[in-house]
Amino acid sequence: MTKLNLTEQEILNYIDEANKLLEKAYVPYSKFPVAALLIDDNGNVHKGVNVENASYGLTICAERNVIPTAITQGMKKIKFLVVTGGTPEPISPCGACRQVISEFSNDETIIILANKDRKYNIWSVNDLLPYSFGPKHL
Repeated sequence: MTKLNLTEQEILNYIDEANKLLEKAYVPYSKFPVAALLIDDNGNVHKGVNVENASYGLTICAERNVIPTAITQGMKKIKFLVVTGGTPEPISPCGACRQVISEFSNDETIIILANKDRKYNIWSVNDLLPYSFGPKHL
């Protein structure tokens, strides 16, 4: 895995910034807020939260909220992504989010999975979604 060129304090600062977004999540049904902070290949910061819907299947995960937002602002690849939630251990993205993250990642992408207590793990996209299907398979 590629080494993340951030100090421990910088990582914690990004996690803190993502954790502040948790209060903006729209989660009236599950009460399970999730937030994502994405740094793109241009160094721009993008933010997203999960947005629930009374028709549960239409709920938008934080990761699938922030990535299209970043694309509309010119992102080509994710440099690193912080995903956080109110879980006892670092949060784990759903399968659909892992696939979307994979679409916009490369071997240099770093994914930081965290929780509200600042516990975190650092993953590569290949660790997050091994043997993934992507554009190179088409």
